[in-house]
Amino acid sequence: MSATAMLTGLLPLVVLIGSALAVPVSFLLLRLYRNAVQKGMTRSGGGTRSPEPNGAHRVPLSPLELRSLDGASKPVRRETVSWGHGMARRGPWRTAAVYTAAGACYALVMTAGWLTATHDRSVGWMKVLLLFWTYLWPAVLGIVLVAAYDRARRLHLFAAYFLMLLLIMAVAFARNPELGIGALPMYWIILNGPPTVLVLAFLLRPIRAVGPLVLTFLIVVAIGSQSLLLAASANKGWFRIISEIGFRLGLGGSAVFAGMILFGMLAFGLLGWPLLRFLGKRYEQKKLSDQSIMLDALWLLFGVVQSIGLAFQAPPWILTGLVAFAGFKLVSEFGFRWTLAPRRAGEATMLLQLRVFALGKRSEQLFDKVRTHWQYAGNISMIAGPDLVTTTVEPHEFLDFVSGRLGRQFVTDAQDLERRMAILDKAPDPDGRYRISEFFCHVDTWQMTMERLAAASDAVLMDVRSFSPANQGCIFELGRLLDGIDLRRVVLLVDETTDHRFLEATLQQLWHGLSADSPNQAARSPMVRLFPIDTQSERELDALLDLLMRRVPPAVAADAA
Repeated sequence: MSATAMLTGLLPLVVLIGSALAVPVSFLLLRLYRNAVQKGMTRSGGGTRSPEPNGAHRVPLSPLELRSLDGASKPVRRETVSWGHGMARRGPWRTAAVYTAAGACYALVMTAGWLTATHDRSVGWMKVLLLFWTYLWPAVLGIVLVAAYDRARRLHLFAAYFLMLLLIMAVAFARNPELGIGALPMYWIILNGPPTVLVLAFLLRPIRAVGPLVLTFLIVVAIGSQSLLLAASANKGWFRIISEIGFRLGLGGSAVFAGMILFGMLAFGLLGWPLLRFLGKRYEQKKLSDQSIMLDALWLLFGVVQSIGLAFQAPPWILTGLVAFAGFKLVSEFGFRWTLAPRRAGEATMLLQLRVFALGKRSEQLFDKVRTHWQYAGNISMIAGPDLVTTTVEPHEFLDFVSGRLGRQFVTDAQDLERRMAILDKAPDPDGRYRISEFFCHVDTWQMTMERLAAASDAVLMDVRSFSPANQGCIFELGRLLDGIDLRRVVLLVDETTDHRFLEATLQQLWHGLSADSPNQAARSPMVRLFPIDTQSERELDALLDLLMRRVPPAVAADAA
């Protein structure tokens, strides 16, 4: 098989097979991962059980007020926002700007590669602009993944890109009518259609956390499935030796052929696993972030697929996409170093997120919006649960699961918890985003973990949508928040599914049994803030972030108003 035939025929097939398998394999692995976490949550850690709350109680001096806040009627005043709120607001779009600049570098390299490989002497500004705008398409998908998570912004983004594309094509057709009215749109579809479908497949929201890792491994395995066949077809001596070994083992021709495929898959699978471990190690060392892994996979896939057509000119031109990807990486790394301001100690805001595990998709949708902004202002800590465990899975956690070592991620006792708290990652990644610290807990360690995280957090967001008497774990958490946390640091999310009467009765009952050493005992006007989250609009989200970002100074609770 010639090099050109291999690059233009075999390589697309391998990428297609790897991408197609990545979707069902990712779904299967995440399902197994969720089941493994749920089983671990029901087991005992084998250490000391969680301590019971302080038995000393005293009726507080002031009655507890439940105040429902309005987050949708008026926008947050820009001049009053905190440093953290400003970072949370600007962070996603600043990151999108960096990746857009890096995507422009990618598009320029690909455009130059196309013009050079095709030896096109009739280079005009319209042709260059059309090629550049076509190769810029991955940047649009990158902005969607980084910042434009709501439908309105996505529609505006897509409309702007395609209106500009249509304008360029219209001018090009007017200047060159012999092209045919459908030639340019078809060229765009051929160049961007296949990689877009592949990207959307492995970046589906339910599998986005592990899709790039699974895709990387499966493409390596798919290449391995053909490697021995290619080597044997290129060298008749090797083919004769392999055939003789197979026949001596009693295998027929078809079995030898299948054995060569399986052996290649196994050999390359053994090579692919260290590659995944390397990526996981780089992530642990903060050389990569989960978002950068996802976007690197996006641009690398586009680079490989979009370069396949250039291999018809000469095999070395298949490397154009890798060169363009290298340019993308250099510009993005420089962009983040240039745009990220130095962070001072104490600027980052740590958020503890608690919730009713039964919320399912509703919890995931809101969490995605909150994390998109919050991770630019500080860390998020949470206790792992079946609702979000596959959304927040980190590369090293997933690889531990695949290796059969997920158990070491679970908190076993108080000493283990303190060790984990001491090494809690509070520094931002190279792209400026802070990480989500997910604590895996057994049935006898989640309570003490919740209390310890609440004490270490600057703000607590508890989602009590669908809250009812069945949620005994949430009742415990509410009690510990009242007992141990300044209520000015706590916000409860509610909606029409919240049993408001039961919530108020529960809070009042817990309030009257408040611990004697609670920081809320001497508060003059104690208040639980209820934030109705109905439409999850940008105005609601902005108001919620503003509320949570208002720092409570470490002063005595008696100063609370």
